[in-house]
Amino acid sequence: MRKFNIRKVLDGLTAANTAAPTQPPAARDTESIPESLQSEHFQLCKTVRHGFPYQPSALAFDPLQKLLAVGTQSGALRLFGRPGVECHCQHETSAAVLQIQFLINEGALVSALADDSIHLWNLRQKRPAVLHSLKFNRERITFCHLPFQSKWLYVGTERGNIHIVNVETFSLSGYTIMWNKAIELSSKAHPGPVVHISDNPADESKLMIGFESGIVVLWDLKSKKADYRYTHDEAIHSISWHHEGKQFICSHSDGSLTIWNIKNPAKPAQTIIPHGKQPKDGKKPDPCKPILKVEYKTIREGEPFIVLSGGLPYDTVGRRPCLTVMHGKSTAVLEMDFPIVDFLTLCQTPYPNDFQEPYAVVVLLEKDLVVIDLTQNGYPVFENPYPLTLHESPVTCCEYCADCPVDLVPALYGAGLRQKRQGYSKKEWPISGGNWGQGTQTYPEIIITGHADGSVKFWDASAIMLQVLYKLKTAKVFEKRSNSKDEKASTEMTDEDPFAIQLISWCPESRVLCVAGVSAHILIYRFSKQEIVTEVLQLLEVRLQCELSDLDSPEMGKDQTQTSPTPSASSSPQATTPQPRPSISSNNSDHNHDSLPCLKVRSSSLKQSAGYQVELVVQLLWVGGDPPQPISTMSVNSAYGLVTFGNSSGVAVVDYLQKTLLLNVSATELYSPSEQRQPRSPRKNRAKMSRKLSLPTELKPDLENRDGAFTRSRSSSVTSIERDVREAITALSFCYTFSRKADGALAPCMWVGTSLGTVLTIALSLPPAGEQRQLQPATASPCGTLMRMKGSILRMGFLDAGGCFLSPPYEPWNEPNTSDDQERERGRRRRAVWAGQGEGQFAVLCSDKEAKVLALPTQVCVSKHSITETSFLLRADIVQMGAGVCVACFCANGHIMTLSLPGLRPLLDVNYLPLTDMRIARTFSFSNLGQAMYLSSPTEIQRLTYSQEVCESLQEMLAELFIPIETPEAPNRGFFKGFFGGAAQSLDREELFGESGAGKASRSLAQHIPGQGSVEGMKGAASGVVGELARARLALDERGQKLSEVEEKTAAMMASADAFSKHAHEMMLKYKDKKWYQF
Repeated sequence: MRKFNIRKVLDGLTAANTAAPTQPPAARDTESIPESLQSEHFQLCKTVRHGFPYQPSALAFDPLQKLLAVGTQSGALRLFGRPGVECHCQHETSAAVLQIQFLINEGALVSALADDSIHLWNLRQKRPAVLHSLKFNRERITFCHLPFQSKWLYVGTERGNIHIVNVETFSLSGYTIMWNKAIELSSKAHPGPVVHISDNPADESKLMIGFESGIVVLWDLKSKKADYRYTHDEAIHSISWHHEGKQFICSHSDGSLTIWNIKNPAKPAQTIIPHGKQPKDGKKPDPCKPILKVEYKTIREGEPFIVLSGGLPYDTVGRRPCLTVMHGKSTAVLEMDFPIVDFLTLCQTPYPNDFQEPYAVVVLLEKDLVVIDLTQNGYPVFENPYPLTLHESPVTCCEYCADCPVDLVPALYGAGLRQKRQGYSKKEWPISGGNWGQGTQTYPEIIITGHADGSVKFWDASAIMLQVLYKLKTAKVFEKRSNSKDEKASTEMTDEDPFAIQLISWCPESRVLCVAGVSAHILIYRFSKQEIVTEVLQLLEVRLQCELSDLDSPEMGKDQTQTSPTPSASSSPQATTPQPRPSISSNNSDHNHDSLPCLKVRSSSLKQSAGYQVELVVQLLWVGGDPPQPISTMSVNSAYGLVTFGNSSGVAVVDYLQKTLLLNVSATELYSPSEQRQPRSPRKNRAKMSRKLSLPTELKPDLENRDGAFTRSRSSSVTSIERDVREAITALSFCYTFSRKADGALAPCMWVGTSLGTVLTIALSLPPAGEQRQLQPATASPCGTLMRMKGSILRMGFLDAGGCFLSPPYEPWNEPNTSDDQERERGRRRRAVWAGQGEGQFAVLCSDKEAKVLALPTQVCVSKHSITETSFLLRADIVQMGAGVCVACFCANGHIMTLSLPGLRPLLDVNYLPLTDMRIARTFSFSNLGQAMYLSSPTEIQRLTYSQEVCESLQEMLAELFIPIETPEAPNRGFFKGFFGGAAQSLDREELFGESGAGKASRSLAQHIPGQGSVEGMKGAASGVVGELARARLALDERGQKLSEVEEKTAAMMASADAFSKHAHEMMLKYKDKKWYQF
């Protein structure tokens, strides 16, 4: 029996009553459109994290695996290998990472946290996991040391004691070095926390212990007593051994270095103050700042290297932090841009008793990672291949584009090659561990970041990697800020970042870029492969105001009348003339800022390299003594040659091809005369609004007040100042659809969404393509209200009659600066790409509370879904998945949701991340094919996926951190060293620290916590090629062991059978000739 649908009957009656002579096409009902996307197509998981580790605190390096580890103050670990090999790990707690120790060439590391816990991480899987944890209860951890090829970890504490942990079982040894036994009578006071532990390179039984007060003890592990004690007046920060084990060097709090012979504890053999001035009268040099760390590295041919951080004189006020490299008689002071957190010297050998042969220094700064080449003159730095410059200037907005045109990444990379700096080391990047993943993802992905200094960066994000492609500096368009009164007055509302990027609108197919800044300026860029010189920048000034009746009407000069068209729907294109630069001298007396822009466009010529070149500058002007309101939404369309933008004052449409203003109206003027407009309070709000960056859709109401925004009545009068919220423009979309209900044909138009949930349409009339498009005027006419929804409009999109996504029309890219007339003519005649011709459509509307789907042109709501009642959406996008189209939403309560189209069925709802920082809301972005991203910290991008297909292939796409490498042979110690010093190499730590030799430790001292990445868990979690091989190898080993056991049992049975046979034969011979009665 055929299903009866009342909606079809109502649609038919509505269409029959229309006065149009021809019936407009209607989209099919949503129930008749099969939706291929189902709940099983969605799964949410994090993929990778890019950028510089936020607030770093610790550093470690594996010299054989060539892996670098960085710990942070929030309990995170970042592992770096060769370019493209990165991994992010997070401890269960957010305590700061104090220290990291690699189990060299073992595929594991130990981390010590500020909450007095130590953790063993397994790096032999693509997603590292904690195998064991040990939480100390009574003592605070200050230093850890793990000797090469040892399973015993030394843990120093704040009380001055040293405990020993078995890394394999993470159990405490009964062997403990107490501080009072270590110092004995050398000091009457407590020596302070342990700041250093290391074993003698030439004798493993001798342990060096450094206390903060300046006492150093050489402890004999076998005899359990101190051999030597070295005392210094100044506090100790670090200690480093000479590889022969006869000398060591200490760094002190007064900026001095002391070198000691181990058999002469009375006084140091040498005292050095690297940056101290030596007085001529022989007095003691003035103290310097503390030397926080020193490393003593030897080479076979030449003088040793001494590398240190700190130690500068106190009188060097304003001098940047330095790393000092002392080699022989030369001393090089290398200035850094940020304070030094830690540094490590990379050496050729992992053995501490061999010549170290240092070749590089890794310097971890607060906001950067620098690697210095020690093998070349001048100590040049290596070019950093990691995407660590993300925060070079604070990120203010982000856009994510997946499955973009394939020729876009090479084009941006080619333009970016000319921007690369010179003077780097010519050697290869020394951190080269790990292997890339074997993923099959082939579509290109691009991330665009806008920054506080006005720069825009393009990043290649394909295959879960990140590499900078191109950097655009928008601040070059404007004059440099001066200290003049006029300039200061016009820029007082932009705080310290007047060029900060607030919004980005990008058309990947045409490569047209539009950026909006915090100073209410809009820049339109076009991509070119040729370098040009622009003599005069094209400028368009716009007076975007709310209503004429609301404005104080100052006397306006002649120039101002020319550059400020009347806000009318029929604004003439000639009413606004592009100016070469703003005129800021007129009517500026008594600090009247009317008709002044916030920034001054440069008056001199601008050399524009290949890449993005500015086409037009649009600036909003001060009106009635108030600064222009920040741009809340923006959209650009290359097929129409238009850009539109809006804020709390209204909406404007600019023709960037003809450099004219088509429309400049307030939100209330978009309503038709027959519609009731939003009432306004008689009180005028003249407060100057702050220019701090905020949500693009959040204008004036606070987050907590957004919930009740939809309850404001359009018919009732406003009785409270709190309810006086100006209707702002929150969403704009160019489209090729039906502009009115009675239309029977598709036409260019623009849809407008407001903060009060109203959707309005504007019809566009464009001249034919080619030369006529450059000469004939285009027009924009408001058509009135289309729909009203709960909440503020966030996103608008369109589907064809079959439910497929209709992308906005676009014009394919062509070179704008070609000199060939025929090529230029071919570019003019190039047709734009249009979609959805001749059929009905669906309009998808999404507010911060609900989503609706309308059938066009009938404008009948065919599906509706209430997304949230207790919260509100921060971001909503219509995205294409591999099998269909859906609406992806990010809610302020942390939920990520997807809805099917056109039926709006819930497909995914996961409580992912509560909104704890406005940075997340400002930078969260969905993209096609199940990709999303946001700024997880001021320096890091977190990427995630909501696609089941991507989640299943993620394991293969991730990089391998551990690669089996054979450990090099130990250095040849020679006959005499081996004969006379052989006892030093025969230390049996198992006998000393094991339970049989040292007994059991106190259970109350530390608590063992098994990790999620234990061996049993690893067997189930490991996957991919390495995991399969490991399981196969394990199964073969088990099978071989069982076979050997069976073989042994069989051999024993055969031996027993032979013995029985032999014994039986002997018995038979014995009683062979006897009669029965003889027994």
